[in-house]
Amino acid sequence: MTTGQDRQDQQDRQHPQQPAVPTHSRLTLAGSRMRHFHVCAFFNSREEEHQVLGPFYAEAVRLGERNLHMVDGPSMQDHRSRLAAGGLDVPACEACGQLVLMPWHHAYLDDTGHFDRRRMLTLVDQVGREASAAGSSRVRVMGQMDWIVGKGIDRSEVIAYEAEVNEVLVLHQQPAICVYDIASLDGALMMDLLRTHPLTLIGGALRENPFYTPPAQMLRELAARQDKAAGTAAP
Repeated sequence: MTTGQDRQDQQDRQHPQQPAVPTHSRLTLAGSRMRHFHVCAFFNSREEEHQVLGPFYAEAVRLGERNLHMVDGPSMQDHRSRLAAGGLDVPACEACGQLVLMPWHHAYLDDTGHFDRRRMLTLVDQVGREASAAGSSRVRVMGQMDWIVGKGIDRSEVIAYEAEVNEVLVLHQQPAICVYDIASLDGALMMDLLRTHPLTLIGGALRENPFYTPPAQMLRELAARQDKAAGTAAP
């Protein structure tokens, strides 16, 4: 007979280069224990997003951990209101550092609206190092990724970042949720996003991702695509 643990062990073997979250971890999301650190979350609305992720944020506060949210600047107050409606004491959490809100133009994008994956990887690494320091507490990162479909964004650069950041998150045992508006994504982009995250959150359910591709392999494929595109464009 196949037990639930047998199935889980089989799932872990399917992600040989994405180490599982330690069994003693208290990380849970959407009612399930997180066995990896990088989650691709697809939602149809902000209401659905907060309904599903609200308990994850509240759990952090309850455990003495911190939340870092990267959201659209003009929507910052709306985000605060939704967090408060979900039961979070937003002013108190911001005052004591348990909640940090950062406009995505100060995180993902530079002053010119350009995305630089090296810059972003450095930021995530810095957050992880600070959270791992003695006397500090874990940070739960959430980033709203609506900007990826904006004008002038190099999607290949974003996909490369999503692949590489897995190794940074594992190094620091750092959980991160990338939130995507499912209606704004085309099929090719959505598949690439799936392939760079070991966990998916769709329809409010957390699942191991069978499409997950190890970072090194994904980066090789992206490089091959760029070479092919350059060859096609050559006169």
